[in-house]
Amino acid sequence: QVRLVESGGGLVQAGDSLRLSCTVSGGTFSSYPMGWFRQVPGNEREFVAAISRSSGTTYYSDSVKGRFTLSRDNAKNTAYLQMNTLKPEDTAVYLCAARPGSEYAWVNSYDYDFWGQGTQVTVSS
Repeated sequence: QVRLVESGGGLVQAGDSLRLSCTVSGGTFSSYPMGWFRQVPGNEREFVAAISRSSGTTYYSDSVKGRFTLSRDNAKNTAYLQMNTLKPEDTAVYLCAARPGSEYAWVNSYDYDFWGQGTQVTVSS
């Protein structure tokens, strides 16, 4: 069973930085494209960033482009989302996702098979 665990969330002020981690167990991490999404209660899950299994391709939403960086360390079975210059509108639960059996980066939540429980990020103004 593939298991994803996010960590690194917290309460920060506008302009601060956070690094989220997503550690995968129970599968072959290096073969999974990974994605990050975020969700605010009452809203749909929103795409944030995605990375191909070889790290050759990354995609970002327009709202985070230039501020967030997604990377992966296949030796540590972990994907990292570095978030800089955080804004209050970045406040959400951040979830990571994995899609076995593919090379490419995917931007739709329905493309992913496995999800973590999420980590809360709160940015105060």
